[in-house]
Parts: sequence; C-alpha cells; structure tokens
Amino acid sequence: MFLFPEKIPSSTERLNIVNHRSGQNLVVEIGEQFQPTLKTEDGDLFDPGYEIESKVFKNEIGNQLNGWFMHSVSEHNGTTVVFFHGNASNIFTHYRQAEPLVENGFRVFIFDYSGYGFSEGAATRKNVLKDGHAAMDFINEQADLKNDNLVLYGQSLGGHLVASIAAEYEDQIEAVVVEGAFSSSKDIAASVAGFIGRSLVADLYIGKEAIQDYHKPLLIIHSVEDETIPFELGEKLYNYANQPKSLLKTHGCHMCGIHYYTEEIVEQIQSMVNSG
Repeated sequence: MFLFPEKIPSSTERLNIVNHRSGQNLVVEIGEQFQPTLKTEDGDLFDPGYEIESKVFKNEIGNQLNGWFMHSVSEHNGTTVVFFHGNASNIFTHYRQAEPLVENGFRVFIFDYSGYGFSEGAATRKNVLKDGHAAMDFINEQADLKNDNLVLYGQSLGGHLVASIAAEYEDQIEAVVVEGAFSSSKDIAASVAGFIGRSLVADLYIGKEAIQDYHKPLLIIHSVEDETIPFELGEKLYNYANQPKSLLKTHGCHMCGIHYYTEEIVEQIQSMVNSG
C-alpha cells in the first residue's frame, strides 16, 4: 500500500488554502511551533469559528510530529476526539474533516504522520504505527485532558490504524469511530489488483485481527458508494469486531459521512460515551 503525503518545508512562512465551505481563498501565516494564523487575501484575520493551537511532539524514533488542538471558544461537551486522518495531503486539508465535531462541542486533536505536513521523517506504514502510539502518549500527558472522555476517530488509512491500536488504549478511551477504512493492507491491495495485489503487500499490522481485542463501543461508518475503499472492507472490519458495535451505512463519497451525516454521528458518539 502506497502513502501519498504532502510534505511542507519547515521554513515555510505562508501557505494558501481554500475555505471549503465558502470557496474563499485564505492565507495561512506560520508562526512558532507551526502555529497557523488564518487571514483573508486582504490581510484581515479570518475567524473559522474555533481556535487552533499547534503542538509538536516526537515518536519513539525521534521524528518531530505536528498536531493541532481544535476547539470552540464557548462550548466544550467534555469529550476530546483524537483524530487520525486519511492518506494523502496533510493537516491543512484534513482539518476540515474534524470541523463538524468541533462545531458540536468536541475538542479535537488532529496530527500529521511522519513525512506529512510539517512532521519529520519518512512516510511509511511502520512510521504511521509509531506515530499513532506517539499521539496517544502525547494526549495522555496533557493534564488539562485528565477529566475528559477520550474517543478515537480514524478515517481511511487512519481508520485502519485506529482499529489496529484501539485495544492497547481500551482503559483510557470510551469509544472508537472508524470511517471509510479497510480491514487489512492485503485486503485493500486485493480489491485493486486481485490475488497478485495480495501477494505484493505485507501486513505490518492488521486491523481486522487487532479489533478483536477491543471490547468497548465501536461505530463503523462506510459509504455503500465508496469508490476508494470498497464498502465490503468496512463491513468485514465490522464483522470481526466485538459487541457493542454499530455499522452506519452512508451514501456519497469516501470519508464524506462526517459532513452529510453529522447529526447522526454526533448522537452516536455521545451515546457511546454516555454508555460507559
């Protein structure tokens, strides 16, 4: 399985992005510890409706990783979501996937894997696994989160990662959400290239096997029209998982459920947290 990161040189001072809701062009000024400040093309501050706080932390081999805390200024529902984004691009694209959660009172921590964005190192599946553990270690060190409920939310590549590590953090988390993920690297390779694909890819970690050791609430979200990760692979992951679990079948594009089924997803997350 190939990774498609978009690396950003650490010396970068300005980036251009597009606000996906309004279509407005924005300028991002990069400060200390890669702190982003959003501005309009005219130089006025742009308020996305929440605050972003950039953080850096290291994985076990010393790669410095970059992540953001995203949270509403006025509302926090007591739950922090650790967000594991999908393949390709970086946090400056994937942050929009977390916005519906922030707008519903969740504090979100989203981070870039090694070789993505401002994160150091090479983008490899082995490093992705290390980075997932590093993010959880970092979250567990945050004193101001000690009283928060923790939920893991992974999309696509990040969903497979969450399925692979959730059991290791079962005592610290309340629930897991997996959206648009595959059941194993070999399974997704086979869906693309048949038996030959399966033989060419190594399974460094296997979500459908690891999820069998997780026993807290699980929500799997997958579009029946997903053209990137076939629905059957999400369903397979669901079938391997223990109860309590739910499968939300959606329609539309890959990883779009959080935008088009926001209310239902938020309600299910809150229900899972409250069931603990």
